[in-house]
Amino acid sequence: MAGGAEGRDERKPSRSTGPTVTRHALWHWATPQAQEILASGDLGRILRFHRAVHGINQTTLGQLLGYDKTYISLLERGKRTLDDVGSRRRIAGQLCLPPHVLGVTDSVDSDHRAMLQFGESTVRLAEIARQSGHASEAVSELWPLVARLEARVEDGHSERELLQLLARARAGVGVALGNILPEERLGTAARWTARSLDIALYFEDSGFSSYALRMHGNELRKARLLGAAVSRLQHALALAPDRDARAAALPLLARAAGALGDGHLFDTTVKEADAMLDQVEHTSLFNPYALHEIRLRGLLATGRTNAAIDLVDRSPAPTTTVAPQWRVIELVTVANVRLLAGDPSGAHESLEAAVREAATQRLPHQLQRVMRTAGDHLPEIKINAAQALNQLRREMAA
Repeated sequence: MAGGAEGRDERKPSRSTGPTVTRHALWHWATPQAQEILASGDLGRILRFHRAVHGINQTTLGQLLGYDKTYISLLERGKRTLDDVGSRRRIAGQLCLPPHVLGVTDSVDSDHRAMLQFGESTVRLAEIARQSGHASEAVSELWPLVARLEARVEDGHSERELLQLLARARAGVGVALGNILPEERLGTAARWTARSLDIALYFEDSGFSSYALRMHGNELRKARLLGAAVSRLQHALALAPDRDARAAALPLLARAAGALGDGHLFDTTVKEADAMLDQVEHTSLFNPYALHEIRLRGLLATGRTNAAIDLVDRSPAPTTTVAPQWRVIELVTVANVRLLAGDPSGAHESLEAAVREAATQRLPHQLQRVMRTAGDHLPEIKINAAQALNQLRREMAA
């Protein structure tokens, strides 16, 4: 090899005179082209792709990896191989790749894979915890995971699995915070879900993007950023790749459209959701029980109080397990309709149950809804809800 490389052991790199770490201007290892190149395990292709993305020549890459230009050229053209584990592990580290991409399976790679597997489990379990009424526990589980993943990305690791897991974890934190924060702080939850969007949209994966958009859109609705919420949820619906994804987006869009006062969009969205009830599996959100509450609230918000009053007593039985927060949401909405129908006794009963459940499940936002609904009509309920809310705030501040 020219430049003095041929006479030395190829497994012992020369001392690097260039940078010891590269910063990723883009998440280039996560692109479809990169995925195909990485799957090949071809070191030459990987090195060429890295140079092309970063706009560097063979000399600069050689400085990064500790080889001269001629040797880099031979590696890229497949004229030389690099078979020892230590060199391949070091190159993977310099390029911010998991070692198994270059055929190295050792404790370092096992740790990387274990982190991803643990992260996947954490995100799934956190979602189960949130749906079961334990949103605080979900946040506690997700915080350290997000911090660890963000540290990896900050160090330059940008493989697809890592970034997608980070996006899901960020969205999970935001949605869980949306359950446990009071109304005046719900913007924080929306900002967390927004932090998943840049990653999700970068991949141009319609299903993943639709998921991130609907999570963010729903938190925007809670924060009363209604125009933005509707826009995000319409985008989520447009990107939905199948009926299940559409079914996940429709109830959220209906709620946001109703809150915005857009009666036409609300009606068309609910109509499509109704038509799909027999076509897809029911979930905690997409089922007749949840859609009944969404319909009641939307009718009130779009000025059709009489229609809501006519509908209130026709609540279907749950067809799937109903999350605790959904029971509270439904109780408050029903109470609002009963007050408008001149039934303070029925409203009192619903709100009393809502206060108990919201305090147990630590749902400050729902206690604030109770207070607004009770208003001057049911002062005792309003006081009880305020006391429960203050208790939650003291506990959160402790």
